Amino acid sequence: IRDCSIITDMSSSVSMTIDNVLSSSFCESGVATTINVVVSLLCVNGISKGVFEVLPEKFKNLPIYDYGDALIFPGMIDMHVHAPQFAFRGTSMDLELMDWLNRYTFPEEEKYEDLKYAKKAYDMFVKALKESATTRSVIFATRHRYATELLMELMEASGLISYVGKVNMDREASDNLTEKNADVSAYTTFGWINAVKDKFTRTKPILTPRFIPCCTDKLMEELREIQMAYGIPVQSHLSESKGEIDFVKFLRPKNSFYGDSYNEYDLFGKNDDIGVDVKTVMAHCVWSTDEEVELMHKNGVFVAHCPASNMNLTSGIAPIRKYLDLGLNVGLGSDVAGGHSLSIFRAITDAIQVSKMYFRMVNENYKPLVFSESFYLATKGGGEFFGKVGSFEDGYDFDAIVLNDNVLSHPQTLNLAERMERAVYLGLDEKNLTAKFVAGTKVL
Repeated sequence: IRDCSIITDMSSSVSMTIDNVLSSSFCESGVATTINVVVSLLCVNGISKGVFEVLPEKFKNLPIYDYGDALIFPGMIDMHVHAPQFAFRGTSMDLELMDWLNRYTFPEEEKYEDLKYAKKAYDMFVKALKESATTRSVIFATRHRYATELLMELMEASGLISYVGKVNMDREASDNLTEKNADVSAYTTFGWINAVKDKFTRTKPILTPRFIPCCTDKLMEELREIQMAYGIPVQSHLSESKGEIDFVKFLRPKNSFYGDSYNEYDLFGKNDDIGVDVKTVMAHCVWSTDEEVELMHKNGVFVAHCPASNMNLTSGIAPIRKYLDLGLNVGLGSDVAGGHSLSIFRAITDAIQVSKMYFRMVNENYKPLVFSESFYLATKGGGEFFGKVGSFEDGYDFDAIVLNDNVLSHPQTLNLAERMERAVYLGLDEKNLTAKFVAGTKVL
């Protein structure tokens, strides 16, 4: 987008006026079509009012922010990230999942009992997230109540929008990391939710059983009671690696498949049989069976696709084309520190690349993702978990990032689609993020 201007006032009314823009409308993924016209992208009170060739008269007196020759994208959505793991990202990426958890993840997370350490580490995480292209995220903390509340305070102050979960786990980790028993885990979770549920505007709690190997049957039963009492969303991990799946089969032999272990406790999306509607996101879903996929689709479970993590930890390649063809809800996750970068731009490109490998090496019936589809997953696909988010269409929350791509020299003339793709592949989110808006508020 060339010669763009962003209009804002103190009431968080925002508009963008674009001269010589290569766009007059946005397709479903938020990617612009290529037409040489002057258009305006308008936001009022934090809500996008759409794209106009002629700015409506009643909005023409809004003040203007002028960013010159810049690109404006919808904000990126990180559907799965571990805040305490940010401290050791990029470490021992040659290990597989279960070994990596036991040797690095669990020992690091033990440290968050110490609030001074938690403050130091979480300050770094929140600062990096704020300076990234991510505007909304779904976050794992640790099992420590007060460190989780601290993280939520920092996220609220950042201006970003997030769900943050205090992790529940009462087995299969060190004594310093697991909670004493299911009752203690449930008690501290009740206390945490009561303390934070009405405290923040932009930061909300999400129920977080770490994954089935770390949660006893009794704990899962108590988490069901908590979810039904408060009606909050759920996040966890699902079918990430073959070793993990085998372990779940050993622990819960009566369940037909991994996801059934969550569904038994009504923590796996909506359950029409009992009238419970539980907004749920499951990370990975690399090895989900047809039965599991069918249940995810029926229950409206979101898949957080984390391609970097799946490569780093030798988990496999999730069949995202299959999921999209079947109509599943899919977004992208960085999965730091299984993934080594907070960049959702990197996740966009990784998702395309691993889909090509799946097509060539696993099943040629599932065509690789194209750029616009992967961009959609990073914006509107994951954004649906938050509501009407991830697009500049009329009525959507106004999340936007402004990028200066003038640093990318090129001898040829590029259209908008080409500029967008280059900006993502060449990592401009980590180098040239000019401004950032979340629900109409300028946070950078």
